[in-house]
Amino acid sequence: MKIYTRKGDKGKTSLIGGTRVPKHHMRIEAYGTVDELNSWLGVIRDMTANDAVKTLLKEIQDRLFTVGSALAAEPEHSKMILPDLKPADVETLELDIDRMNETLPELKNFILPGGHLAASYCHVARCVCRRAERLIVDLSEKDMVDALVIQYMNRLSDHLFVLSRYLAHNDGAEEITWAPRKS
Repeated sequence: MKIYTRKGDKGKTSLIGGTRVPKHHMRIEAYGTVDELNSWLGVIRDMTANDAVKTLLKEIQDRLFTVGSALAAEPEHSKMILPDLKPADVETLELDIDRMNETLPELKNFILPGGHLAASYCHVARCVCRRAERLIVDLSEKDMVDALVIQYMNRLSDHLFVLSRYLAHNDGAEEITWAPRKS
């Protein structure tokens, strides 16, 4: 199998369903940002020694492929059977957020990203996740997007925030709280 097809050399690509669209099309922007997020999760997974975190991050990466395929498909033209998200996928994130929060000190201030390399990467991933969510919401206002995709991405950004705190806490790193400058 060749990696290159030369079909995209003029700035167009195909959606699942066959329609050719510009590479800046909102569906491409949305699933491209999900792909970027997935790459950051791979970095985080490679940085942690926590097997439970690695396992869940791999599962999340799998779900992000599911999200990407849903975003790459034209609902009205694609006949391909695609994997789908389930409410249990959102619940998995919520349960893990709750589990991690039980071990963390109460959050009383905003936290500045930093203080621990894996935590910093979680913050980068959280920001990319929020961008993906914004793009998906914008797409949903113009075209069909499964509401569960938006919900999953929203919960995932929450998960990444708590994961940043969890990884830093487990490695004994100090959280850097935001202290607003007083005039």
